[in-house]
Amino acid sequence: QVELVESGGGLVQTSGSLRLSCTASGSTSGLHAVGWFRQASGGEREWIGSIRWSGGSMGNTYYTDSVKGRFSISRDRAKGTTYLQMNSLRPEDTAVYYCATGRPIQSTIATMRGYLYWGQGTQVTVSS
Repeated sequence: QVELVESGGGLVQTSGSLRLSCTASGSTSGLHAVGWFRQASGGEREWIGSIRWSGGSMGNTYYTDSVKGRFSISRDRAKGTTYLQMNSLRPEDTAVYYCATGRPIQSTIATMRGYLYWGQGTQVTVSS
């Protein structure tokens, strides 16, 4: 079993920055990616980006178009923590942000398929 704990959410003004953290505990053997998702009030959960932490694509990151150039994902392997650095935040970035880990194949990395464990979510609110 794997537990993910997120932190770092909060209230920020437009164009501000936040860094979310996602720390995993338990057996992560066989898992090879962390994804970040978000869900706005009344909306569906959407994929933001992912990072692969093992295998031939280790370190590779992937992002949805709406956050490219503003958000970045990184991982501190020693700490077992993955980060989502969010810059130039906009009101439309307001949502609950979730991290997830699992074994998504490349064709589904931008979906929820293959992500086996999820964090509890952290609220990010961007004021205009």
